[in-house]
Amino acid sequence: MTDQQSAWRFTDDRGQSAAAARRPSRVLAYVQAGATLEDFGIRPEGIFGSGHDGPEPDRAKTGALPLDAVDYRGAGDGLDVETLLRGGPDLVVAVSYGHGQIYGLDPDTAKRLEERVPVVVIDVGQARTLDRVTDRFAELARSLGGTPDPAAGRTLEEARARLTRALAAAGEEGPRVVALSPAGQGEVHLARPHMWPELRVLAGLGVRLVAPGEGPGINWSTGGWDRAAALRPDIVLTDIRSNAVPLDGIEDPGWAPVRGGAHTVAWNPEPLCSPQAHARFLRLVADAVEEAARTD
Repeated sequence: MTDQQSAWRFTDDRGQSAAAARRPSRVLAYVQAGATLEDFGIRPEGIFGSGHDGPEPDRAKTGALPLDAVDYRGAGDGLDVETLLRGGPDLVVAVSYGHGQIYGLDPDTAKRLEERVPVVVIDVGQARTLDRVTDRFAELARSLGGTPDPAAGRTLEEARARLTRALAAAGEEGPRVVALSPAGQGEVHLARPHMWPELRVLAGLGVRLVAPGEGPGINWSTGGWDRAAALRPDIVLTDIRSNAVPLDGIEDPGWAPVRGGAHTVAWNPEPLCSPQAHARFLRLVADAVEEAARTD
């Protein structure tokens, strides 16, 4: 928030207060956070990735960010404080998957970064609802002077309503939906839907998400492609991040019963947490539900 002396302060999801003598204007952000802030009217001056990312920004995560105007610092444990501070940011916005640990940075690097510049951490983990995460980014953006799109909320409600109608038209059970991340020709990560805030939204709207069986793995259950095919998906939400193998390149025999028959939807497990981005995803799912109903 901004007080009468123009000081800026924001309490993050660790319960820690980031403060500055004046409102920050040069934001460095984890790529997911930076793309989300862009949708809320705050353009970061720089972004950084995680160990899943490479020397170039992952286009699945960057949303509407103009990459010719936003400096990508790199990704992973190789990032050092001086590289992160290259553009002179006066605020860092990071994310956490619980317990307050900054995602994407070596803990020692994160500690030394916080000694140099205010850091705000938003919890995007499975304990949070997507609406709550979105609200927190909106609160942060407003504190930074952002002006969210007034039509974004209405657009999201329209997308939810359209998906609800599509599911009703598809029949009582509806299409079977599996979310996965292709790891290679012999291996696939199957999402446990209740662990992903965006997937829980789909379930709440009536999407018939099919979960892998019990076993090791908190967020994912990893196994062969025959296990994925055994779930008999009508729709596949497939991870499109750069660390995932493209689904259309999978030729594993275990996937043969499904390949070419299921409808696919591009899914980013690190979603932009804005109404606009979520509306786009819901429309894609609605498209697939409608297509599956027509070809049933």
